[in-house]
Amino acid sequence: MTDAHDTAADRSLRTTGGAPPDDGGSSATEAPIPLLEPREGIPPVIADEAALAEVIAAFAAGSGPVAVDAERASGYRYGQRAYLVQLRREGAGTALIDPVACPDLSGLGEALSGVEWVLHAATQDLPCLREIGMVPTRLFDTELAGRLAGFPRVGLGAMVENVLGFVLEKGHSAVDWSTRPLPEPWLRYAALDVELLVDLRDALEKELDRQGKLDWARQEFDAIASAPPPEPRKDPWRRTSGMHKVRRRRQMAVVRELWQTRDRIAQRRDVSPGKVLSDAAIVEAALALPANLHALAALNGFGQRVGRRQLEQWQAAVDRAKALGEDRLPQPGQPVTGPPPPRAWADKDPAAAARLSAARAGVSALAERLGMPPENLITPDTVRRVCWEPPKPADGQSVASALAGYGARAWQVEQVTPVLVAALASAGA
Repeated sequence: MTDAHDTAADRSLRTTGGAPPDDGGSSATEAPIPLLEPREGIPPVIADEAALAEVIAAFAAGSGPVAVDAERASGYRYGQRAYLVQLRREGAGTALIDPVACPDLSGLGEALSGVEWVLHAATQDLPCLREIGMVPTRLFDTELAGRLAGFPRVGLGAMVENVLGFVLEKGHSAVDWSTRPLPEPWLRYAALDVELLVDLRDALEKELDRQGKLDWARQEFDAIASAPPPEPRKDPWRRTSGMHKVRRRRQMAVVRELWQTRDRIAQRRDVSPGKVLSDAAIVEAALALPANLHALAALNGFGQRVGRRQLEQWQAAVDRAKALGEDRLPQPGQPVTGPPPPRAWADKDPAAAARLSAARAGVSALAERLGMPPENLITPDTVRRVCWEPPKPADGQSVASALAGYGARAWQVEQVTPVLVAALASAGA
């Protein structure tokens, strides 16, 4: 163990300019220490069932929380699958597992059932971990903990530096993790990502406890761990970048057809859809409605680097959209399941707009007093729903019930209910 790792164990909260606004931790300002090597060196990548069984046994026998991280190949491969899983636990050390070679990690997940998993930005990694059989029953999210504690910068590198006083290696977060074999510098980076994660968790727990927010954080962590997988997004083609330029239904049909064609090709080739055809090219074709290959080839994104066969498949998609009957064209907007966009409230319901303005101001003021982002105090969507259709009467009990019905945690209900009751009263709900 290096001196740097010895020092980490002695620091519960060491800030270097990124502390919460109400900082009660150390005021140490010495330069942060570069963390260059994992304390036991870079472990071998686990890529067969025999080695995996040894890791499962070691981690089952370990003690305390387990640090967990996953690396994806966003922007390179189709979907969000994991291409490397990193774990660290006291008594077991660090493990790097190749989920391509070992696609079923349910045995590891079961061995760690009941153990607290420490993740940074848990909601980003949980979907790909779930795909390979790793689902935590308890977790601690160091990014969310940082938000609740009032840290202005909550990326893993910033948190490790500001809280523990160490600088993590940078530069490999956006590489193609589907590469095989993985280069040694990437593996070093991956191992270091979980090296101090439990130390960070312990320091943040103390800080949250000092601020009286530890129970709030635990409620948030429990909500993440118990949340069901998200429903598939309806009409994902509508999220094409630049979609706001597309006004006519026939043009929208072109976007839909090109998006769906691109998605099928990307899935078959296992590449990121953006590498098949850019969003900008899809929108350009939708606006132009090209009549033939020559017209299509003249558009940005369909030029010299696109072969004739590819041009033919894109033009065929455009032609299919142009041939659709009016009854099969997409509608201009997505079905609205909640309140309309806030920008429309002043025209649709001025009283609701006044309620929302008062509520937003109240929530922002409370969030500032509590030292956290307003969206972590209560989701903006929940505030909009309560203000658009306030309960009758808009008293503490009914507002609290409405917040709970929209999924607010108990601590959020307790903190936000008085603010919303006052806002609704001031705006004459």
